Amino acid sequence: MPFFVLTGELAHESNTFSVRPADYEAFAARGVHLGAAAIEARGAANTPLGGFLEVGSRHGWTIHHTISAMAQPCGPVTRDAFERLARPIIEGAREHRGVVQGVLLGLHGAMVTTFCEDGEGELLARLRDVLGPDLPIGITLDPHANVTAQMTELAQIIVSYKTNPHVDIRVSGVHAAEILHRTMAGEINPRTIRAHRPMLEEVNGGRTDVGPMLPRLAKAREYEQQADVFAVSVNGGFGYADIEEVGPSVLVTGQGDFARHQAFAESIMDDIWNCRNDMITSFLEVGEAARQAAAFDAVSGPLVIADYADNPGGGGYGDSTNLLAALLAVGLKSACFGPIVDSEAATALHRRKIGDTVSLQVGGKTDPGVGGAPLSLTGELTLLSNGDYVGDGPMIGGLRGSWGPTAVLKVGEMEILIVTNPAQMLDLQQFRSFGIDPTAKRVVALKSMQHFRAAFEPIAGKVIVCDSGALCTPDLTKLTFRRARRPIFPLDKEMMGALPVNRA
Repeated sequence: MPFFVLTGELAHESNTFSVRPADYEAFAARGVHLGAAAIEARGAANTPLGGFLEVGSRHGWTIHHTISAMAQPCGPVTRDAFERLARPIIEGAREHRGVVQGVLLGLHGAMVTTFCEDGEGELLARLRDVLGPDLPIGITLDPHANVTAQMTELAQIIVSYKTNPHVDIRVSGVHAAEILHRTMAGEINPRTIRAHRPMLEEVNGGRTDVGPMLPRLAKAREYEQQADVFAVSVNGGFGYADIEEVGPSVLVTGQGDFARHQAFAESIMDDIWNCRNDMITSFLEVGEAARQAAAFDAVSGPLVIADYADNPGGGGYGDSTNLLAALLAVGLKSACFGPIVDSEAATALHRRKIGDTVSLQVGGKTDPGVGGAPLSLTGELTLLSNGDYVGDGPMIGGLRGSWGPTAVLKVGEMEILIVTNPAQMLDLQQFRSFGIDPTAKRVVALKSMQHFRAAFEPIAGKVIVCDSGALCTPDLTKLTFRRARRPIFPLDKEMMGALPVNRA
């Protein structure tokens, strides 16, 4: 008899400092897919669902897929959105109770709702109410997860992606699904333990292209080779969520000698703590970034400038103007910038004709005190679009996305991508689909924190990053935390020295 497995995807990274709520419309803008429609849209791509389906096909499972829904990072998920999106998963479990033998969920791990701090824990608790305490549940997480004790208590199997940019999402789905298969077959009996420290996040944001996460992950993979160890997850945490259990964690999914597993997890967590002051990324002020752009010789490819602080992928508004203003001020030749998230400007431009010279206010409208006020721009309207694109890069190849109503305004020699829907820049098609070829530019300025590297580093002559002072500033001490457990690094001076006796 093939195993019957219930699957679902529900993901959100909640920046509690954002004024934009994650309502149902925010999820609908990115796509809410049910059942077969979700499999059609996401099953062949770099998604948890793709990994679940691959393993299910290999082992002959019967899969009942419920929903795939995710929204761009922003404020907490509203109760209405959570109830509507969780319902297909819970109803699927209730409908197939007594038949379902395992559950696989593609989650994020940093979902905060308007009524609880732990959205994933709330979803898992509701599933347990229906399916009981013992039925095996496996989940995949983004390594920017703030993993709570409740998550590890309610899901026996937890697998986080091991790359940032996240090019192994599907691989992680395969990993979790294979553990689940062995569990359902009675070969293993896993559970997951956690090590944690009083930190907002790993000091380098969990970068895995360079820096100390590389040896940590090598140790994790080595430990996974043992017979009683099924997964080791090293999570950098998400410091823009003001919740009690914010911060990095190390998880071991295994069986057998849990004292040894815990000691291993603590050893990696100790390293994260001991390196808490060792930042490897240098963030430029926007003026210095502009000066470097003006002087750059693009012999081996463009200068790619990433604004970490206005990253829509971390809940930034995407409408910060500080970097754009600095770049326009130095009169760059052959440059592009994107996105500027401004639905008002995009709508106004859609009332004009291609080729028109247009003057309007762009950006800085969500909160002018964060990242810069609106800019008065005059330029040539060169493109109008519905904003649809299909990714072809390492992260979102084959996945459809949309900026919503979109326009390109050329100001001097700067092509500016003005969009409606927030999203970070992580695929070349997010420019190319709108007539902008980044490989042909001297300077490519974009809003993204890390994921841009997968597609843009290969074409770049050089990459620099800056802090525009927007909502996702890498200096977390500039934000006001009220719920995070105190004391905590880097907010409290006493945490700058030795590790406290109580490590949790």
